[in-house]
Amino acid sequence: MDAMVENRREVLTAPSFGRRFWRRVLMLGGIAIVIVGGLAFWLTGGRYVGTDDSYVDANKLLVSTDVSGLVSEVDVKEGQKVHKGDVLFRLDPLPFRIALQQAQGHMAEVAQTLQSMEQDYKRMLSDIDAQRAQVQLAETSYNRQLGLVKIGGTPQQNVDQAKATLQTSEAQTSALERQAEVQLAKLGGRTGMPLESHPEYLQAKAARDEAQRQLDHTVVKAPFDGTVTQVSSLQPGAMLVSSMAAFMPTSAVALVGDTGKWVNANLKETDLTYVHPGQPVTITIDSFPDRVWHGTVLAIAPATGAQFSVLPSENSSGNWVKVVQRLPVRIVFDPNQDISLVRAGMSVNVAIDTGHKRQLSDLFW
Repeated sequence: MDAMVENRREVLTAPSFGRRFWRRVLMLGGIAIVIVGGLAFWLTGGRYVGTDDSYVDANKLLVSTDVSGLVSEVDVKEGQKVHKGDVLFRLDPLPFRIALQQAQGHMAEVAQTLQSMEQDYKRMLSDIDAQRAQVQLAETSYNRQLGLVKIGGTPQQNVDQAKATLQTSEAQTSALERQAEVQLAKLGGRTGMPLESHPEYLQAKAARDEAQRQLDHTVVKAPFDGTVTQVSSLQPGAMLVSSMAAFMPTSAVALVGDTGKWVNANLKETDLTYVHPGQPVTITIDSFPDRVWHGTVLAIAPATGAQFSVLPSENSSGNWVKVVQRLPVRIVFDPNQDISLVRAGMSVNVAIDTGHKRQLSDLFW
């Protein structure tokens, strides 16, 4: 009877002991797996730094001109592809042609005036030579009268008249010399000077060149390859006021470059520890979730975005709360990639491969 009870106890206790054993093994093993997995994840993590606060950017320009006038012709349409040098629109050139003709006429008039002044100066020199001959004649006559008055051969009245004639001739000579000096100064200090060296001619030529420049700027061309947009804001007959005249930026059409696109990623300052230019980047765009582009870190901004804010934050108050700042990082697309579908302003996700690997020793520091 006792033997049967003992055997029954062994039968009842053996399976329960085995279940408890394997339960403990599985519990400890699960904890070990979690610890090992977490450690492996931590060691392999920290290599990639990314953010979704990123956007595509491109060369873009609000195209206008620095002269004011009536729009006579718009040569492009919304969304049209243009190349550098293609005409975008034109202003009415008639007022500018008239201004150019006036400037050209004034320049020709200045050239004639300068030539006439040089001829007048040469005539003045001839008049001075003739007047000096008159002075010598008057001086000879005066000396003769002085010799005659000593021997009583002429009255004193003739001597006085000869002296007055001499003084008048000398005064006229001095006046002519001063006029010649003034004329020579107007000619730049010397005769035979090329017209291109005269200040008055240079001023007239500058006015002519400015008129020509304004006429040339009535034809507005694309400064780079791109796609035209906002064309509807400009119509023939509209008055276009230059930014120089309006004292504020003005625009006619917008041009977005087709090449040279990049990504501006706003990364947290705590994520930039191991980021530096030249590192590879994986780029995904929300509009094309199935496509991946590759790029390279070009530069990290030397200041946070808050530093360029119109109203920067003031952290001197007593209720200051620390906020992680973000720094713009410029990422360029690697060459030989099709970025024709990429548009400026698109939302982007970036992942920067820093190449950094954590060490077990980092856990103890």
